Amino acid sequence: MLTGEKLNLRPVTRVDLPLFNEWEEDVNYNTFSLQVPGHMNKGFEEDGLLSSKRGVLLAETKMHEVVGLVSYNQTAYGPNEGSRAFNIGITLDARYRGQGYGTEAQKMLTAYLFATYPIKRVEASTDLENVPEQHALIRAGFTREGVLRQAQWRNGDWHDLILYSKLRGE
Repeated sequence: MLTGEKLNLRPVTRVDLPLFNEWEEDVNYNTFSLQVPGHMNKGFEEDGLLSSKRGVLLAETKMHEVVGLVSYNQTAYGPNEGSRAFNIGITLDARYRGQGYGTEAQKMLTAYLFATYPIKRVEASTDLENVPEQHALIRAGFTREGVLRQAQWRNGDWHDLILYSKLRGE
């Protein structure tokens, strides 16, 4: 478990899996329509949703209220191990948005990835229209790098993404 000021990040347990089905119905920027309902259950059975290449952690308040999840996926910018980075994502329950939980959770996940893996870079992308997440990433210490034009297919259309990164030591 990772402990922050307002939040803890912890591994998913079997008891948590029904939450994912609820959240799949209440997301604006993470609805990709290509995922099979219950796909998180399959991932949980495979590796508990944690590996060196990808993972999901739940974010919960100090009172153990689950506010959302953070995820990470390894990405490569070359064939060697030194060219690896992690791309992170977040989903927050609508009731907990705008309260600083997203910023703290992304800071905590980034610190964990830098402490655990010999990487130089953590990155995140968000929809051009998702201004609250853009602000959260900046508050979490990320730098805006640019726009990935028409990079994501979501909700029946192509969307521009804004790419952010944080380098080790920043």
